Amino acid sequence: MYLADRSAPSAPPADTQAPPDRGSLRTPAVTSAVLALGTVSLITDVSSEMVTAVLPLYLIAGLGLSPLGFGALDGLYNGVSALVQLTGGHLADRVRNHKLIAGIGYGLSALCKPLLLFAHGLGPISVILALERTGKGLRTAPRDAMISLSTPAELQGRAFGVHRAMDTTGALLGPLAAFLVLSVAVDGYDAVFGVSACVAVLGVVVLMLFVPSGGGAAVPAGAAGGGGTAVPARAAGGGAARPDPVRLRDAMALLRLPRLRALALCAVLLGLTTVSDAFVYLLLQRRTGIGEQWFPLLPLGTAAVFLLLAVPAGALADRIGRRTVFLTGHALLLAGYGLLLWAPDWPPLPYLVLALHGMFYAATDGVLPAAVAATVPGRLRATGLALVGTGQALARFGCSLAFGAAWSLWGTGPALAAAAAGLLCCAAVAGLVLRPAAPDAAPSGTPALPDPTRSP
Repeated sequence: MYLADRSAPSAPPADTQAPPDRGSLRTPAVTSAVLALGTVSLITDVSSEMVTAVLPLYLIAGLGLSPLGFGALDGLYNGVSALVQLTGGHLADRVRNHKLIAGIGYGLSALCKPLLLFAHGLGPISVILALERTGKGLRTAPRDAMISLSTPAELQGRAFGVHRAMDTTGALLGPLAAFLVLSVAVDGYDAVFGVSACVAVLGVVVLMLFVPSGGGAAVPAGAAGGGGTAVPARAAGGGAARPDPVRLRDAMALLRLPRLRALALCAVLLGLTTVSDAFVYLLLQRRTGIGEQWFPLLPLGTAAVFLLLAVPAGALADRIGRRTVFLTGHALLLAGYGLLLWAPDWPPLPYLVLALHGMFYAATDGVLPAAVAATVPGRLRATGLALVGTGQALARFGCSLAFGAAWSLWGTGPALAAAAAGLLCCAAVAGLVLRPAAPDAAPSGTPALPDPTRSP
């Protein structure tokens, strides 16, 4: 999701720009970098969601995997990505080439898709999924860093909302494509995996040809997202100043930022009680008796609502505060759990649950990185995003394991009730932790956050 090598970035580095005259230049609400990255995400998500839509049913109904086994595999699917996010974020900041690291991640994921055609056991599938998630982990932080570094601080909620809306368009089209392939193909699952591989390759090609490179790694913190002082620089022989290399201890020093610690803590707490999408769809199918042939279409409901509300939710977060929107999203998820547990068996139930599920993602998926980006210096933007994203994903990994075990031991009702109770408690704690924090993005003219890489 970045700029093409043969074209200039959508906006020059902020340290080379003179402060614009108010009213002389109007900053676009969404930059070309965001639109380019959204296009690559759209294509890639079509490929990924084709597999994700059929994988739970393929593993449980086709290979006879138990809920506990699926919980472990689903946790692995997300946990590997979480661990690699730190590596991807640090490498992107260190080499100052976000597109390169993101491109490696997209390429690795694309290479893994055709391997699913030859894997018909739990062991090989686990290895392939782990490699595919490694690619996702590598690309996530550099991609989000480029979005934040190309967007003014006051518009980052909207920018992430636009990107997530385009990404979710792919998430909507992927299950639909999987459903159509399953309907017409003889070897349905293999056909889904084959088509998914072709689409993934197309995403990598679009990234290489149309996404501009560079852009963002040398932007001073605060210029396109606030939250830090200008990058320390050295003048080489009186020439242009170059930023100091990013070191591992610089990344660890980010945890000295109180606001970042608070966001990371809340992301972890809430992730520990966020049941994975696959389990939500399996619970909904069992609760309502939806036929197996319709199962791949369930993610469409979530994706459609997410698509419609991602941009409005991001813009609302920019106006009224990201904390409020983020916590409201988890309240909506809690309402969805409540419907699955206690609502009567009536026809609108699946639509209501999927709508609440989509509203949860619209209010949280882009709002959290926008809030994180507002606290992290520009030269360490990918690393900061990776720190919070890793904590959240590892927490969800633990939730997948715990929920799968609870389902196997107690059944679906008690397992979901425990998750709902945990979510309610963690949301209350998150509200208290975030309440005294400073605003997500300081208005122009206010002092910048201290540089976490310098000693006090």
